[in-house]
Amino acid sequence: MTRAVLRDQLNLSVAVTALLKGVLYRDANEVAWQHLQGLTSQVSDYVSTLGLNVVVDENQGYAFLRSLPDEELAERGIGRLIPRHRLSKNTSLMLALLRKKLLEFDATDAGTRLILGIEQIRQMMEPFMPAGENQAQTVDKIDSTLTKVIELGFARRIPRQEDQFEVRRVITSFVTADWLADFDENFTQHAQSLAEPTS
Repeated sequence: MTRAVLRDQLNLSVAVTALLKGVLYRDANEVAWQHLQGLTSQVSDYVSTLGLNVVVDENQGYAFLRSLPDEELAERGIGRLIPRHRLSKNTSLMLALLRKKLLEFDATDAGTRLILGIEQIRQMMEPFMPAGENQAQTVDKIDSTLTKVIELGFARRIPRQEDQFEVRRVITSFVTADWLADFDENFTQHAQSLAEPTS
């Protein structure tokens, strides 16, 4: 159990530095989380000068920085600090499928943490992978996509269980219902175009 940080020991730099590195999880960095909790308004004021908002979900135990809208950045004369990530089709697909799995999981009483095995993730992705590839190529592509999803902070390996992965709940802040609807529509159109005979 991490020792509680006293109010006079709170440090703005600890909280801001942790956030600038990516998603801050309470269970992964309790010290930085305590600094953030004690200095939330100060952190918000500071990152605002950088053109950022801090998003904190106390219930789920995560926080991250989000860029202000481009129009507001332009009005302030501030450049975008956090670059936009253009996701590959496979990464977008995996995020959509993981989000749907989380929705299904939350509809049950199975608990609060969605844990998936590597084979479950591969089986989930395989029907959407290009036909004509051998099994080894398909597995390599799925595994490299999962590595990217982990780097983005949407999943994590379970310590001492290398073939088990937790879907991180921060995914709900990025993969919204509207995002899923847009993805489903675009993916359906893409699938239909692949099925159409070429002239």
